[in-house]
Amino acid sequence: MTRRRAEKTDGRIRGAATGDAERLCAIYNYYVANTVITFEEQAVPAPEMGRRIADGTTSYPWLVWEHDGTIAGYAYAAAWRPRSAYRFAVETTVYISPERAGQGIGAALYEELIERLPACGFHCAIGSIALPNPASVALHEKFGFTKLGELKEIGWKLDRWVDVGYWQLLL
Repeated sequence: MTRRRAEKTDGRIRGAATGDAERLCAIYNYYVANTVITFEEQAVPAPEMGRRIADGTTSYPWLVWEHDGTIAGYAYAAAWRPRSAYRFAVETTVYISPERAGQGIGAALYEELIERLPACGFHCAIGSIALPNPASVALHEKFGFTKLGELKEIGWKLDRWVDVGYWQLLL
């Protein structure tokens, strides 16, 4: 598998911690309120995000991109499905602060996340993308994900039906 290297950025990537919850909420809740990128419809409070980070980091990589003490994005892996036969598959995602979008932060985070997955014992990464979303499609395909299929009108958010496409990368 060949992946292109992400653009250089002026920050650093580190593991997420529960103390990052408030800033991750600020990033994520923008997408909750204003987009169909996530199907969550209610803002996530910091204690809930802290719980998600704590629970997630016990088995999966959670990463943040930080510059001068400010987090501008995060990426993580999570269980694809709860049944044990799926234990080697993960769903991956990345969220970038809207004011920092298009600066290579998402690519840097995704590259680091993908590189860590095999060492964690994972075999397959899946990207679920609300469509249309050309930026997310391009990001996934940049790292070798291939489109598997699409579910039509599977979600209802912001007064419209939303399709979801699935991309897969064998690690």
